[in-house]
Amino acid sequence: MAFGDILEQVGSTGRFQIVHVTLLSIPVLLMASHNLLQNFVAVVPPHYCSVHANFSQSQLSPEEKLLVTVPLDQAGEPHRCQRYVAPQWHLLDRNGSFSSEEEQSQGEQSLPVDLQECRDGWSYNMTEMTSSIISDWDLVCDLRSLKQMGQTIYMGGVLVGAIIFGGLSDRYGRRILLLISNMLMAVAGTCAAFSPSFPLFCLFRFGCGMALSGLGLNTFSLIVEWIPTRIRTVTGTITGYCYTLGQLLLAGIAYFIRDWRWLTLAVSLPFYVFFLISWWFHESSRWLALNNKHEEAVKTLKSVARFNGRHEEGEKLDIKMLQESMKKEMSSSKGSYSVLDLFRTPKMRKMTICLSAVWLSTSFAYYGLAMDLQKFGVDIYLIQVIFGAVDIPAKVVITTCMSFIGRRPSQCGALIIAGVTILINVVVPYDKQTLRTCLAVLGKGCLAASFNCCYLYSGELYPTIIRQNGMGWVSMMARIGAMVAPMVLLTGDHIRWLPGFIYGGAPILSGVAAVFLPETLGTNLPDTIQDVEER
Repeated sequence: MAFGDILEQVGSTGRFQIVHVTLLSIPVLLMASHNLLQNFVAVVPPHYCSVHANFSQSQLSPEEKLLVTVPLDQAGEPHRCQRYVAPQWHLLDRNGSFSSEEEQSQGEQSLPVDLQECRDGWSYNMTEMTSSIISDWDLVCDLRSLKQMGQTIYMGGVLVGAIIFGGLSDRYGRRILLLISNMLMAVAGTCAAFSPSFPLFCLFRFGCGMALSGLGLNTFSLIVEWIPTRIRTVTGTITGYCYTLGQLLLAGIAYFIRDWRWLTLAVSLPFYVFFLISWWFHESSRWLALNNKHEEAVKTLKSVARFNGRHEEGEKLDIKMLQESMKKEMSSSKGSYSVLDLFRTPKMRKMTICLSAVWLSTSFAYYGLAMDLQKFGVDIYLIQVIFGAVDIPAKVVITTCMSFIGRRPSQCGALIIAGVTILINVVVPYDKQTLRTCLAVLGKGCLAASFNCCYLYSGELYPTIIRQNGMGWVSMMARIGAMVAPMVLLTGDHIRWLPGFIYGGAPILSGVAAVFLPETLGTNLPDTIQDVEER
């Protein structure tokens, strides 16, 4: 008898598992909202320099003030970062402004006009949002890179959270870390909504990032360790669809709440409720048994048996039966484990290196596409819905492939196809926005499918005793990719095609690396490092 047999005895697919997985999956809806919140709270509105402080012609219309204050850029639009040193009154006539031909001839006859930076601030055209962090703190022109830095800091929090919460949950348990993560997300999100300055906003968003890692890692482990092997794929897919629905939910919430502070608050307050719900969750009996907490493990299993209506089977359980069934696992789990154990043995080392490449490139390319919606020239609410909706067929396809073809070919195929579509987009002319958007949506769908696959695949590859360390490690690699992704966008200011080339090349390389991973379709979860080496 193994732990899987004990789980079958108390009910492996009963009412407990249904309620347990449902309650754990609900917060995933708003995890997507926090991950992609930057798309809406950091909308860059059309802007131009404010008029001079000593500007006295109050009888002029806003269009006339703009004409005499701000020059036009190469696209014929008001320049975003420069204005005339002095108002150019000659650009006005009795009826308003000259025609473009008259203005050009006037410009040719006059001497070059001196320009200066926006010394009196900016005026914003707030049609997308009533406010954003860009307009509130003037993160434009010389400070425009701070927008990308804000997202990088948030992803830095996710990285730190993966390191900290991964190790702590292996030591102290999944449930307590899930409680802490819910409360941290609620408090940090609330504080971010009321931040009086950009540095404080970044600090609290860093806290949200840490909480997101704790939520993701511990939610996944509590789900996987309470369900049998045969339904892992379906359950993992259901959880993945919660993230997909969360992307659609974010578009709806952001459409109706156009103020960035209220929007941030709206996606943070529910975590106070999730914190209260989390007190009901049962600790993983697998983890309890492997950490010599046999009485608690048996008590938890009996509670699950009662909830599933299997009172008699539950009463038959005792510590001796649990110890006998997990003798091999418990003898191998004695002692402490760390991240170093992920690299100590040959198969663990190869597996960790390949998974690191898969997670890093998937996250890198995913956030490279998903975190700059304004570049597509389409309404950001519509493109967010499209980007979220494409995950639905993508995850149906990847789930079918994982169930019938296997995890390894599914992982490789999703990454390589995503990389190829992104590279094709590099050579598509910028004026063909519809084609470029379609290719980007296809690539994003493949990357979402890759995420869905690698969460389940990694959980099946790593043994129970260091599963959280392993998931924490690969999650850390994913966050490194997500941190670098916004910075790569800045290279487009110098070489226009370079970001797309980098975003496309990374998934193809990691798709090749995934070939060296072992197949896990239909196999039992490994509990020890020895199980992995003997697989």
